[in-house]
Amino acid sequence: MSKVIEGLYYSESHEYVRVEGDFGFIGITDYAQHALGNVVYVDLPEVDDEVEAGEEFGAVESVKAASDLNSPVSGTVVEVNEALDDEPELLNQDAYENWIIKVQLSDKAELDNLMDAKAYEEFCNQ
Repeated sequence: MSKVIEGLYYSESHEYVRVEGDFGFIGITDYAQHALGNVVYVDLPEVDDEVEAGEEFGAVESVKAASDLNSPVSGTVVEVNEALDDEPELLNQDAYENWIIKVQLSDKAELDNLMDAKAYEEFCNQ
């Protein structure tokens, strides 16, 4: 069973966002990293890139597959997790601790379109 954390927002494409003030930390869920297998590369956007809810912002490659990363929210990238350049496997070790990008949220109302932990767990178990 994959780990799901209370207090995060989840998308149907298996990204999460952890909100702190006006910022969102976006990463892939534990379910996603399990499905991907050993992550070998993360394609990161640039700082100051704009991301749109539901739009692609990068990709994760594993030994099994490549998967697009879709932003659960809109905003401006203020930081990327550069540790993933050298150690993409951090996503396998702890997907929630190792976020991928930090964005300044442009519309917090978009969070209402995402699932809470309970709904995401049900979604994954369908």
